[in-house]
Amino acid sequence: MSDAKVALGRRLFFETRLSVTGMYSCASCHDPARAFTDGRAMALGATGQPTANSAMALVNVAYNVSYGWQKPTVRSLEDQMLEPLLNEHPVEVGLKGREAQVAAMLSGDRAYRTAFAAAFPESGDAVSLERIVKAIAAFERTLISGHSPFDRYVFEGQHDALSAAAKHGMALFYSSRLGCGGCHSGFNFAGHWRDVQGATGEPTLENNGTSDSPMRVPTLRNIALTAPYMHDGRFSTLDAVLAHYEAAGRSAGASRESAQQKGLRAFTLNATERADLLAFLQSLTDPEFLAAFLFSPAAGT
Repeated sequence: MSDAKVALGRRLFFETRLSVTGMYSCASCHDPARAFTDGRAMALGATGQPTANSAMALVNVAYNVSYGWQKPTVRSLEDQMLEPLLNEHPVEVGLKGREAQVAAMLSGDRAYRTAFAAAFPESGDAVSLERIVKAIAAFERTLISGHSPFDRYVFEGQHDALSAAAKHGMALFYSSRLGCGGCHSGFNFAGHWRDVQGATGEPTLENNGTSDSPMRVPTLRNIALTAPYMHDGRFSTLDAVLAHYEAAGRSAGASRESAQQKGLRAFTLNATERADLLAFLQSLTDPEFLAAFLFSPAAGT
């Protein structure tokens, strides 16, 4: 990590000339204003092809043990980034086969030559796919969110940072009755911020009742900004998500074995509890995080 590498990665994150159409960048699926998601049920690639899943929020990804919705073996941002850059089925960025062309294009830009030389001083101003990936990964590791009202209440002792409703919602979230915190755990409210391992030694994946295949537990930080929800964007509101878990828990509760396997609880929320739980989820929005990354990538401000 270095300031120069992060600055270069930030610019490349918004660089549309990396894409096969010249109109698409990493930020096309990971918009800072949406906590680095895109507001679509399924992410779209540069050519308009839908991907298999929604775009995950790039919030505190520096702390992830693994990346992506269904591939626990992808253990670094660099490895993960090769997928959207080089995928062909579907095309996302569409860089595969154009690596030399894109490197030459960036090398022909004096500002980029200077930036690559500063970021990778051992290699002069040489541009390569490996260095593009390393720079973008360095920028993504700076996407740290940790100053929401929840954080100010829990870690800084600001007792008025949360409303009474949000505090009650927090108690519900962590209660054994609902069990939300069992999957959305730790500082990042996610499943893979720590190395939970199954019998194979790989990080475990959770089945939340929306897919026949296990899915990664995503972060809830800035969740109010990342609709639609789930791996396939099937729910447009957080209220609909809560209704899903109520129904899924009751269904799983009919079979003790199924409930244990899915980690779901049977519960019903009354109107006040539902409003309080939503208030707590809203309290995970970090305005400082959003303000820090709403900038002009060209100017770097």
